[in-house]
Amino acid sequence: MHSDPLQAYKAVEKNTLSGRETEARILTQAALMLKECQRKWDAQDRKERLDEALRFNQRIWSIFQTELVKEDNPLPKKLKIDLLRLSGFVDKCIFEIQAHPAQEKLTIIIEINNNIATGLRSRI
Repeated sequence: MHSDPLQAYKAVEKNTLSGRETEARILTQAALMLKECQRKWDAQDRKERLDEALRFNQRIWSIFQTELVKEDNPLPKKLKIDLLRLSGFVDKCIFEIQAHPAQEKLTIIIEINNNIATGLRSRI
């Protein structure tokens, strides 16, 4: 039994969220991290904050790539191909930002994450 209500909530959330809900929540979290980097672009800790947000986004999209290429993935082939192309584009954007950081370059990844999250939530 959890003595901390927050930990108890997290345990219930972990056991009850569907895969789509979890993916939507994580994509939204990643978008919020990038949005925070944009908002605090001139902060002294920008580099560390940006590196963390970009790594987090890259991990998410790498996981999606891994899941999309699995033989037992139930998504239609065309959708898998489209999502793999999109994930490649996101990778390219992340590498570009890492090489040449610019506040406005974050917007495209934020929008992609939010749009995919919205789509996942609309199908729940």
